[in-house]
Amino acid sequence: MTGRSGKLALFGGDPVRKTAFPSYNSLGEEEKKAVMEVMDEGVLSDFIASQGEFFNGGKRVRRLEEAWAEKFGVKHAVAMNSATSGIFAAVGAVGVGAGDEVIVSPYNMSCSASCPFVYNAIPVFADIEPEYFCLDPQSIRERLTPQTKAIVAVSSFGQSADYEAIMAIAEEHQLMVIDDAAHVAGGTYKGRSAGTAAHVGIYSLNAHKIIQCGEGGIAVTDDDELALRLRLIRNHAEAVTGEMEIENLDNMLGWNYRMTELEAAVAYEQLQKMDRLNAERRALAEHLTRRLQGMPGIVAPQVREDCGHVYYLFPILFKEQAVGISRARFVEALIAEGIPFYARAAGYVKPYYLEPMFAKRTVYANGCPFDCSCYQGQVDYSPGICPVTERLYESEMIMNTYCYPPMTTADMDDIADAFGKVLDNLELLR
Repeated sequence: MTGRSGKLALFGGDPVRKTAFPSYNSLGEEEKKAVMEVMDEGVLSDFIASQGEFFNGGKRVRRLEEAWAEKFGVKHAVAMNSATSGIFAAVGAVGVGAGDEVIVSPYNMSCSASCPFVYNAIPVFADIEPEYFCLDPQSIRERLTPQTKAIVAVSSFGQSADYEAIMAIAEEHQLMVIDDAAHVAGGTYKGRSAGTAAHVGIYSLNAHKIIQCGEGGIAVTDDDELALRLRLIRNHAEAVTGEMEIENLDNMLGWNYRMTELEAAVAYEQLQKMDRLNAERRALAEHLTRRLQGMPGIVAPQVREDCGHVYYLFPILFKEQAVGISRARFVEALIAEGIPFYARAAGYVKPYYLEPMFAKRTVYANGCPFDCSCYQGQVDYSPGICPVTERLYESEMIMNTYCYPPMTTADMDDIADAFGKVLDNLELLR
């Protein structure tokens, strides 16, 4: 099965791998040159919270936005200082407010679940698809109430959510949809860029993402009004709504979500590398997928029809009944073989409704938004509301982060060989 044999490292044998995997670093001389150009000019940020040219930031921020919009095939791209900021701004831009419910995912980045709280609204958790890990459209339908205002879906781990179905639900019920597209820059969905099918999509440029500038994010939309409201919330809306003659003042309390010229300079150079970096990830992921095929109880990532996966992460399903030992024991043996899975690899993240803020319904000191007079609903955060998510967390998900350049197919072989070696020695682990 494996190409490797011998005594398990857990019991004193030689591990499959004895050296560390290389780190991911997408930065190079292009980014260094771009940063030095900014430093030499001496303008690190060029936003002004006043109507005029610099309300939209400096020349590098605007260049990045123009390049991003062209690359992703959208009308507007709005640079932010993080994807979290972008999601918070998007929730405000689409008009979410006190008493509203927003359907969210329980199994990804925390800000995608907590973002309704920023506007005194209520997160309502829908379950996810067991094979693709994005919000399940049927579960979304089951969570709809008269209070539902919006959906914050997440395109998880490198591929798009099922936006054809999600947008159909939204149109039927007059809902707004936001795509947390932090994981899918450069991916595709039914012939378009992943992250562009919702009313607003938000990409991440965090240091851990496929392309990065340390911290940063990009919101995209084809709607002129939403783009304006994103820019207002980004840059102290309350100071400019008068001079800009903004009539709809809902959620026009602005923030400082502004990207610097340094970040924009780096992000622009990274954008030029995105296709190459994604191609290298795909090649590695496809090789590892082939190597894992046929291993009992191990399921490599499945790709949605008409989707281009970019494998920001490589989620592996572990079927405990087929393998015959616990996931915890299996991962312990993998780590001993030199595959340094990180602390949350077994399970990924706890379903967010089980975290204290949700379980205890404590966000603001006065009991809002749950006890707010505006809220006429009844939300459920009890264990069991999202059984697929809970099963993944408790027993099935093994999150592999090792699938990026400059790793090679030989590195992928080490991962696959470690899986195979452990599977060949299950009797010793029972």
